[in-house]
Amino acid sequence: MGQRSRKRGRSPAPSRSVVPAEDRMARGYARGRARDEAARAALQPLAPGERPRAVTVAAILAALLGIANVALLAAGYEVSGSEQSTTGALIFAGLMAGAAIGMWQVRYWAVLGFQALLGIAVVFSALSLMLASNLVAVVLCVAIISVAAPLFWFLIRAMARIQLPARRPHEPVG
Repeated sequence: MGQRSRKRGRSPAPSRSVVPAEDRMARGYARGRARDEAARAALQPLAPGERPRAVTVAAILAALLGIANVALLAAGYEVSGSEQSTTGALIFAGLMAGAAIGMWQVRYWAVLGFQALLGIAVVFSALSLMLASNLVAVVLCVAIISVAAPLFWFLIRAMARIQLPARRPHEPVG
């Protein structure tokens, strides 16, 4: 009693060959490398004078942010609850002007720097969204995220097509 007849008559299931975890990881890495190589091979470097649409949009956005910052400073706009720094506003406007000019000329460093600023803006806006206390703050945070996040994403592919300047080999001294 106590034993079930159907269990007794069953033969053990055929064992599947167990692939070591290291082999599975190696195959996964090999597939990933092959996929990366295929993606790199499909990318075409920019033609002379070509500017990706995402880089153009980012350059215009940077220019507009710099101009708006100077215009608001000149108009005497003050952020409630903080001391306005003229120097800080002018430094930010200069940074945006440099980014806009660099991106317009399709410079890798400018796109990379602006992309870093976009990433910071997305993270800061998402964190601010958790603390938003009114509808205006929510709309502002969502607007920043909805503009900055897609632009960040589209700039990734554009950066892959922008060629880094060739490094000069170090010449021996003497």
